Amino acid sequence: MKKDLISIRDLTSAEIEDIFDLTDKLKKDKLRFSKVLSGKTLALIFQKPSNRTRVSFQVGMYQLGGNSLYLSPSEINLGVRETIKDVARTLSRYVDAIVLRTYEHKNITELAKYSDKPVINGLSDFEHPCQALADLYTIREKCKKLKGLTLAYVGDGNNVCNSLLYACAKSGLNMNVAAPKGYEPKKIVLKEAKAIAQSKDAAINLFTNPVEAVKDADVIYTDVWASMGQEEEARGREKVFKEFQVNKKLVGLASPKVLIMHCLPAHRGQEITDDVIDSKNSVVFDQAENRLHVQKAILIRLLK
Repeated sequence: MKKDLISIRDLTSAEIEDIFDLTDKLKKDKLRFSKVLSGKTLALIFQKPSNRTRVSFQVGMYQLGGNSLYLSPSEINLGVRETIKDVARTLSRYVDAIVLRTYEHKNITELAKYSDKPVINGLSDFEHPCQALADLYTIREKCKKLKGLTLAYVGDGNNVCNSLLYACAKSGLNMNVAAPKGYEPKKIVLKEAKAIAQSKDAAINLFTNPVEAVKDADVIYTDVWASMGQEEEARGREKVFKEFQVNKKLVGLASPKVLIMHCLPAHRGQEITDDVIDSKNSVVFDQAENRLHVQKAILIRLLK
């Protein structure tokens, strides 16, 4: 039976841990897995531009002995030139898995419904599961544990924040979210994440003041204030979020060894300052690298 990765909700805590354990092995011995997906082909359907997601999946498939096929917006024009249902049924005859990077989450759920092959969420307006898994793996790698730590997310309650809420809850990691009023994560996500976290003896907390959220935090995480598709709101959001900048003063309120994280691309001087993203506490580019390794583990688990 095929398995998709549409949301962090699709994974059990044990499956997340298994992905991380396999990632450890992949990082230690790349040659051991160099032919594990030989003969397999991954289709990459991207409605949104990408740097890390596209490169990491293409390189990952190559390093695992497989092939990848990039399909640009103009080539597919998903749901316009051809229905999502027909694209799913056609590609299922050609490839072994599909990554979709799209604007609307419903596109991914529909593609997965009609595809006979595994579908991976490469980003939607609701979640970014591969990013969140790479983030938590990076924290685990640096701190040697997850349970009992506290991650403070400062900024927009967006797709990355949603995935982090589910991932932290399932891993026993406390998470504080600091967002302006009206920009909080979706209520259903908070409700579900809090219930999962409670079962893991962890806590999910929502703040409107970033100072309260970062106090004694082990990790401070931020993202752009206006995501792709929100360009028209950028100027207005800059005014709303100006007190939510991750700068040296805010970081000084957290643990001295606090990890600084950002999923990139970063708008330096807006949500994060140069002296923070380039500081010794920053693990931003370790995060970016770990997208490659974690996604290789995901591909193996879905395709083997």
